[in-house]
Amino acid sequence: MCLGIPGQITRTWIEPDGQRLAQADFVGELRTIRIDYLPDLAVGDWTILHAGFALTKLDEAQALQTLATMREVGLLDAEPGSAHDAPDFAPDFPASPQLPATQEAS
Repeated sequence: MCLGIPGQITRTWIEPDGQRLAQADFVGELRTIRIDYLPDLAVGDWTILHAGFALTKLDEAQALQTLATMREVGLLDAEPGSAHDAPDFAPDFPASPQLPATQEAS
């Protein structure tokens, strides 16, 4: 089972290939994430991440309550940067591969 840790958006940008990316702070770990499914996320917004993609937008009260509950039950340490699986939950993304042009059959 995978638990989604709330993260706060600290920066957004669009890559030349069209990928919508953001930097988010997940309990002290800054990660590059894809925001293609939630393109209106802005700096200061909170999100839940799955497989490198932001899938849910949270209001700040929800995010802070979720983090507090996770700390209470021992899923997070009290200190920032303490998510048990933090190094693995949001990979940095390479540029999308360019597909070769197709030719019509004659």
